[in-house]
Amino acid sequence: MKLLLLGYGKMGKAIEQIALKRGHGIAYKIDKANSALLPSIRGDEVEVAIEFSQPEAAYQNIYRCISQNIPVISGTTGWLARKEELVQYCREKDGTFFYAPNFSIGVNIFFQVNAFLAQIMDTSPNYTPQLEETHHTEKEDAPSGTAIALAEAIIKNSSRKKRWVNTASQQEDTLSIISKRAPDVPGTHTVTYISSTDSLEIKHTAHSREGFALGAVLVAEWIQGKKGVLTMEDFLNKRF
Repeated sequence: MKLLLLGYGKMGKAIEQIALKRGHGIAYKIDKANSALLPSIRGDEVEVAIEFSQPEAAYQNIYRCISQNIPVISGTTGWLARKEELVQYCREKDGTFFYAPNFSIGVNIFFQVNAFLAQIMDTSPNYTPQLEETHHTEKEDAPSGTAIALAEAIIKNSSRKKRWVNTASQQEDTLSIISKRAPDVPGTHTVTYISSTDSLEIKHTAHSREGFALGAVLVAEWIQGKKGVLTMEDFLNKRF
């Protein structure tokens, strides 16, 4: 498989290492220094693009891939206000666009546990949910895309929580997300339900970026020949 890497930071380099180990080739590596090259890359030169860039670059990167008939997988967060535009454009072009806030298989299992737990805990109003995420200091957006996905699942399955804020809040209808940044932390997410008598906690801790990178490469292998707007739910349901 010939890959186009959009974004060649820590995640891009980790994806490259995993892809090469699995026998794939890297046709192009695009970052800020050579971004002008992207419009000239043809759909027959690469089989899949994997996009882990910056929030300000993600929309245009994905748009270019769809317009050039290159299946594109993206894990960049912090730009999602315009995601629906790309969903519509992909459908108009009969393209292939796969987005996930997190490609770790463990995190996506964690998503399912979180949603199920939120349903159960909604019957116990004396417990208050709270979410905390910690990432490396180079991460530009806060809260993380993973934290937002966890928060939205809690809100969807809660009769009491209607919105989230990225700070501590005492409002009954508001879910607090506490964002922390520390050197060399790949990502830790904790959901806690707190009452006056006890606390219940579920937690996912990434030990390295390898799990995220492997997930992205596995999706790239799976997505070949597929069309449409796809998610990790599609991938996991078909794979497992």
